[in-house]
Amino acid sequence: MSHDPTVNAGDIARLAGVGRAAVSNWRRRHDDFPQPTGGTANQPLFSLRQVESWLRRYGKSYQVSLGDRVWQRLKAAGDLRLGELVAQAGALLTSRHQGDDPADGLEPELAELLMELAGQHDPLTAYEFLCERYLEAHSRQLSVTRDDVARLMVRLVHPEGSTVLDPACGVGTLLLAPEGTTRVLGQELSETSAAITASRLRLRGVDADIVAGDSMRHDGFAGQRADAVVCDPPFNERAWGYEELTGDPRWEYGLPPRGEPELAWVQHCLTHVKPGGLVAILMPPAAASRKAGRRIRANLLRAGALRAVVALPGSDLWLLRRPAAGERPPSEVLILDATADLGSVEPAWQAYLEDRSDQTVRIIDLLADEVDMTPARHQRRDDVGRAFAEARDRFLAAAAVPPDLKVLEQPLDQPATTLGDLIKEGLVTTSQAPPRMAADGGEVPVLTADDVLNGTPPSGSTTMQQGLIAIRPGDVVASYSSVRVMADGGAVLGPHLTLYRVDARRLDPDFLAGYLRAAGGRATTGSSRFDVRRTRLPRLSLKEQKAYGEAFRQLAVLEDAIRETSTLGQTLIRLGLDGLADGHLHPPAHGLTP
Repeated sequence: MSHDPTVNAGDIARLAGVGRAAVSNWRRRHDDFPQPTGGTANQPLFSLRQVESWLRRYGKSYQVSLGDRVWQRLKAAGDLRLGELVAQAGALLTSRHQGDDPADGLEPELAELLMELAGQHDPLTAYEFLCERYLEAHSRQLSVTRDDVARLMVRLVHPEGSTVLDPACGVGTLLLAPEGTTRVLGQELSETSAAITASRLRLRGVDADIVAGDSMRHDGFAGQRADAVVCDPPFNERAWGYEELTGDPRWEYGLPPRGEPELAWVQHCLTHVKPGGLVAILMPPAAASRKAGRRIRANLLRAGALRAVVALPGSDLWLLRRPAAGERPPSEVLILDATADLGSVEPAWQAYLEDRSDQTVRIIDLLADEVDMTPARHQRRDDVGRAFAEARDRFLAAAAVPPDLKVLEQPLDQPATTLGDLIKEGLVTTSQAPPRMAADGGEVPVLTADDVLNGTPPSGSTTMQQGLIAIRPGDVVASYSSVRVMADGGAVLGPHLTLYRVDARRLDPDFLAGYLRAAGGRATTGSSRFDVRRTRLPRLSLKEQKAYGEAFRQLAVLEDAIRETSTLGQTLIRLGLDGLADGHLHPPAHGLTP
């Protein structure tokens, strides 16, 4: 780990106590300001030592905290090893905190700095600082439950002085929330995340048993039952083990369809809770209505296992209870839309438990229909108008404005080049993922072709191996059907993807991506094989390229917004139809009054 620690413009602004605009001004006005040592044109990285020297030379007050120095030393190893090093830091702090032999892994100088940081504060504060920075740096690769949602889930199902389990614990967010817990159990696919979780809990003095592995295929707590289970499982994971687990005894309510992995997680959680114990699990909204899962939802309702479906921002919260022997199932289920008010959930749940809720739906009615438990569909009639107004506001907020492009009577006649020529000139380098990559189950995040198409964070994973292509911010990644300029690093290139890395001093990545998209779109209408190296681009100055690149970027944003507003639009239409039909909405026609 001999690399010089680097900082970005935001880091420099924080160290010097100024805004990012001031850093930009320094770069423009001072020829001797340190040149970038990495990153991209939009997100350059600078040598921390060179920045410190420059700040001292110009008398700029600054302060590099001990925590920042430790963090920058960890970052210097590169994105692919960052999680591993954070885990090793946790192991070192935990071993010293508990009086055990020091854990190996970190080089001595970094270990000494880390222990100095722990002495300046305390081991837990020092480690939470590093974890916070780690989560911030990899916000798109690591799925972390919102703190307020995590606390809510625990309060709803977790009795004090009990054992709680999270079978997809990530970096431990849900397991950090319980108070008065006697024991914590957790399992996580990523060995790195599992190690980080274990350290975060043990530094708090919690009796924790955290294991790494695939909960579906290799249950780390087979035969064990907790008092409560909380879970935020991975959504839409097709490779969850359908073929291997067809006859698994966990499928008490039915074999989960291949495309319904979330229903496998629901039943896995129910398997691990004691009779009468509660489960809180986050689910994708579509799981409440998809036809493929209708039979399992019906069986959960008939048995009295599924007690509530609550719509939250971005996901649904399902509350379940493992039926006790001889227990009579309830006749109603709580269905609540809490997207606008998270604080409404606990009172509504308590009212349901005390049999005084007015937000329930009869189970017999759900079974007679499509077993569609979408909260918006069961909105109280007097709330339809409010829900319509909120959906309309979200729809309008999600809409993007097309770029303001000038219409020309004749196309510009500009000197052109090709991508192949740019590669020969050294302005672009290309890379492809290795032809064979270890299957899912590792701790290295992988960007897939679907991720590029949908604009979503890396959803694949693999193990560390030779030949992996690390993605950096500003890289252009292309599949057969889509092109993206990457905003974040930390993942590796997946199968069937090509990476184009530009010389940011001479070529704008958004400019290149736009012409690749345009050429690829035209190629799909022909019958000949498209040779991407023949993509033609005009020869323009970097300033002109950036103008084109910004227009291309706005079109990409517009495409993502259209995808989001399509979903919101369906909700808006349904609420509008319901409201107009039952009289809670009316058109602004002359003579009509509310």
